[in-house]
Amino acid sequence: MILPIIAYGAPVLRKVAKDIDKDYPQLNKLIADMWETLQASNGVGLAAPQINRDIRLFLVDSSIIFENVEEGDEDEFPDAPGIKKVFINAKITHLEGEPWPYNEGCLSIPKIREDIMRPETVTIEYLDENFQQHKDTFNGITARVIQHEYDHIEGKLFIDYLKPLKKKLLQRKLNDISRGNIQVDYKMQFSK
Repeated sequence: MILPIIAYGAPVLRKVAKDIDKDYPQLNKLIADMWETLQASNGVGLAAPQINRDIRLFLVDSSIIFENVEEGDEDEFPDAPGIKKVFINAKITHLEGEPWPYNEGCLSIPKIREDIMRPETVTIEYLDENFQQHKDTFNGITARVIQHEYDHIEGKLFIDYLKPLKKKLLQRKLNDISRGNIQVDYKMQFSK
């Protein structure tokens, strides 16, 4: 089932999410619905707060980014072919590498994209959908998507990294999003 994406302005997007255990009600269905929602919205990541759940769960599908990489250009992308993973109760344990800019967007903040600086490598501990423990290191675009989704379970948004003047210049667009004065081609829920 495709779930509505919660728009900027909803309080759930600013809450630090809670850990869950394997007895969380209908977790497998929720994860399946989140994958379907992510695919329907053409995103590369989706966190539970974006579907109005304040739990530490997010999905990353960075493989989509690499689908159109030209043959021979793979060397430019150290993390190709990307990942498709579920992250539960994630905790970033280490960030390293030179911060680099990338034009980020967010399904909860449609039609706004900005260059955001993030470290090139992330080490993260998490549980998968079977509650198996993992500690992995990711780099490149995949590391960026993980950091972006991780921010969601920490109550942060990519616009929080912008300089105050830039954020002020975007305020009218942000207000329009929170009021529902925007058209998107996926299912959204506005707080109004």
